Amino acid sequence: MATAALILVTAVWGLTFVQVKDAVELYPLFAFLAVRYAIAGVALAPLALGRFRGLRRGGLRAGGVLGVLVALGIGLQTAGLERTTVTNTGFITGLYVLFTPLLALALFRTRISRELWLAVGLAIVGLAMLSGIPESSASGDLLVLASTLAQALQIVMVGRYANRYDVFALTFVQVATACALFGAVALAIGDLSPPRGTTVWAALLVTGLFAVAFALLVQVWAQRRVSATRIAIIFSLEAVFAGVAGYLFAGDRLGAIGLAGCAVIFAGILMAEPAAAAALRRVVGGPSREPAPRPPG
Repeated sequence: MATAALILVTAVWGLTFVQVKDAVELYPLFAFLAVRYAIAGVALAPLALGRFRGLRRGGLRAGGVLGVLVALGIGLQTAGLERTTVTNTGFITGLYVLFTPLLALALFRTRISRELWLAVGLAIVGLAMLSGIPESSASGDLLVLASTLAQALQIVMVGRYANRYDVFALTFVQVATACALFGAVALAIGDLSPPRGTTVWAALLVTGLFAVAFALLVQVWAQRRVSATRIAIIFSLEAVFAGVAGYLFAGDRLGAIGLAGCAVIFAGILMAEPAAAAALRRVVGGPSREPAPRPPG
């Protein structure tokens, strides 16, 4: 169930890249992010009320750290998305499949099995096969790459805090911190103005409710059950969904190699999730052919 929920989150993230790209062409970037996270905070507030006592100072500090990393990651990613293609944004973001286990190993000496390293390798190969869209921008790609490092660190730190604090309260503090940071930047540069237009409001509501509130809630809940490295491998599917969105709505083209890259990423996820691989084998292989046990007596 955790894996399925995380795949749904990556679908939301990948498929909304085009919507966000269109919206920030019409509405200032940091104002868009501030309002988007404000919408998420309002949605989470009723769920988080009455749960803050368990956080105390440590939980508030943890939520603040996560919020800063979220703001840094999403801010840089969206700024890069303004300048480069949807598909390239998805591909480069997917590189946290490499950064996450390296950061976990460097910061907390988290051991990584051979199977997980192989899954990471497969995901990286698949992501490389998804790259190569010619309309990209070097400056945009570099911004997205910097955001990827921040997002990978956020995944590692969620794994550190998820089991210590209440899911709803921790997620709310994370979202509120990011909202405050985006709002402060928007005010400082004079870009905080009321949003207007169907395109902007549709992007704000969809991404605020689903790509932020729902997604971060699922991530914190799932990381009580799934390791940071496995989370990153599953999140690499974001590149696949971004490629699909770019193909359907932004004119990007994957080609045969890009489609093969999607298949390789999926293989990496199966390698990282033995239960998913076993379930797939059961579906493909059909019912068991072993003889039925004899009745007693």
